[in-house]
Amino acid sequence: MEPLQHFLAYPLRDIPIVAAVLIIAFTIHEFAHAYTAYLLGDPTAKREGRVTLNPVQHIDPLGALLIFVAGFGWARPVPVNRFHFQNPRLAGVLVSFMGPASNFLLAFLGNIILYILIATGIGAGLPWFVLSFFNYFVWLNLVLFIFNLIPLPPLDGYRIIEDLVSPSVRAKMTQYEQYSILVFLVFLVTPLDQYTISPLINSAVPSIMRGFQTIVSVFS
Repeated sequence: MEPLQHFLAYPLRDIPIVAAVLIIAFTIHEFAHAYTAYLLGDPTAKREGRVTLNPVQHIDPLGALLIFVAGFGWARPVPVNRFHFQNPRLAGVLVSFMGPASNFLLAFLGNIILYILIATGIGAGLPWFVLSFFNYFVWLNLVLFIFNLIPLPPLDGYRIIEDLVSPSVRAKMTQYEQYSILVFLVFLVTPLDQYTISPLINSAVPSIMRGFQTIVSVFS
């Protein structure tokens, strides 16, 4: 099994744990987009069966596989029709933001559970994979939160910027979107990642986790 490990982004024994975490994280993320759009008047995602917590409706097989091999991946994008919104710009921002926000909330809840398990000593009597699950749960949900807010297409951060700027600026962004996607892929899959996306995530995630721990300790 050792040669196989060279092709994986995570330790082999952790693959089932990472898979479980990402199924939950991706499902909640896409559900949050779909349900928010539905609440704001767009029935598109509802008609396509995306307002659901069934992972089958949200997981993209290739995107999921690449996470384990390359360390990055994606779920199936939620279809949104802006013309159904009474206030398309505000609704667009909310729909785009609720995906990453759901991952932030999951990470915070996971941190609370992890803190309780460790502080009470309960965790010491549990199988090793339970604490490992919650460690991955907090970390990967925060990674998804930060990663998806990067203002490059096709990420949620870019869609938020699109809805915040003026229509004329939005038109220019749309004109150059294909090139922006290329820039994003270059940052993601080349050594430039070590100077762009990776430092951002590796500094932001631990900082947020320290903030979580401070908040939880205040109320404990």
